[in-house]
Amino acid sequence: MHVFDGTTANEVWLKAASEFENSMDAHLQSSRAGQTKEFLGAAFTIYEPRQRWVSSREPSINPAFALAEVIWIVSGRRDSAFLNYWNPALPKFAGTGKNYHGAYGYRLRKHLGLDQLERAYQALSRNPDTRQVVLQIWDSTVDFPAEDGSPQDADIPCNICSFAKIRNGKLEWGQILRSNDLFLGVPHNFVQFTSLQEILAAWLGVDVGHYRHVADCLHIYTRDQDNVECSGRITPERNTDVLKFSKEESGVFFGEISRRMNSMTGMMLTQRRLKHLTQVQDLPRELRNWLLVIAADCARRRRWISLAYELMSECSNPALQQLWERWLARWLDTRREEAVSPDAMIYAQPCLPLRFNHC
Repeated sequence: MHVFDGTTANEVWLKAASEFENSMDAHLQSSRAGQTKEFLGAAFTIYEPRQRWVSSREPSINPAFALAEVIWIVSGRRDSAFLNYWNPALPKFAGTGKNYHGAYGYRLRKHLGLDQLERAYQALSRNPDTRQVVLQIWDSTVDFPAEDGSPQDADIPCNICSFAKIRNGKLEWGQILRSNDLFLGVPHNFVQFTSLQEILAAWLGVDVGHYRHVADCLHIYTRDQDNVECSGRITPERNTDVLKFSKEESGVFFGEISRRMNSMTGMMLTQRRLKHLTQVQDLPRELRNWLLVIAADCARRRRWISLAYELMSECSNPALQQLWERWLARWLDTRREEAVSPDAMIYAQPCLPLRFNHC
C-alpha cells in the first residue's frame, strides 16, 4: 500500500506525484484510454479537508468546472447539458446521452430509491456513534461489466462508496475508489468529496475531521507524466471559505445557484445579465465566491475578459483567486500560441476545455 498523508490536498497530491516519479513499484498497464503507470493500493489522508485544492498541478485545473461538479452533485442532478457547458470535452469520455449514467449526485440522492445524504443526516443526528452510514455509488446491477468484459456505459463510477462517522465531535470521511487517475481525477475527487464532508458536517452541527481516500488502482497516463513531474512550483494560497449552513439553508442556496448557472448557459445572455446573476441577497459569502468564479469562467468562454476580471475582483477567497489566475493564464497562453495578432487572441474560436477527470 502506498500511503500519502499531509495537512492539505496539495501536499498529499505532490507526495503521490513524487512517488510516481521516483518509485520503481509503478507498473506499466494498458487501458481503453491509453498506456498507464499504476500503483495497486494507494491511500491518502488529508488532515485539513477544507484545504481541498490541488493548486500546484501543472497545467492548472479549472476551478469553475470543479465547483460546478460539486453543485451538480449536491443538487442530485444527472443531466449532461449542465456539466457539458462548463467542460465541453466531457461527452468524449462520458458519452453523449441526455443524462450521465454514473452521475454521483443522482446516485447518492435518487438512484437507489432514497436520498442517502438525507438518511445519513438523520442517522448520524440520532446516533452519532454509528458505524453503519455507507453512501453507495457503485451499483453492480447497472455497472458490472458485460459477460464479454465490455463496459455497460461510457460513464462508469470510479467512486464506489463513502463512509461518514462522527468521532470526537468531528465528521470523519472515508472514500473508496476502484480506479483513480492522479493527474485528471484525484484533484477533482478531493474537491467533490471534501465538500460533501464539510456540507454534511455543517448539517449535523459538528466540525470537519480527517478525509481518507483509498484507490484500489492509482495511475497516471504516460502522456501526462511530464506534466505531473513539472508540477509543484508554486506556494498555494489557503482556502478561507467555511461552508456552515443548515440542511434547510443548503437546499435553498444550492437550488438558487443551480438556477442561476442554468441562466448563464443561455444563448441570449448579456454582460449586464451575467453580472446581475452574481448579485444574490442572503447567499453566504462563501457560496457567492463560488458563484463569482463560475460567472467569471462563463464570461471567459464568451470572450468578455474585462468582465471576468471584474467579477473575480469581488471574490474574497485567496485560494480561488490563485486558481482562477492560473487557469486564466493557461487559457491565455493557449490563445497566444494560436493567435496571429492580439485581436485574434481575443476573438479566436472557443478554448480547448480541460480534459475530463477520466478514471
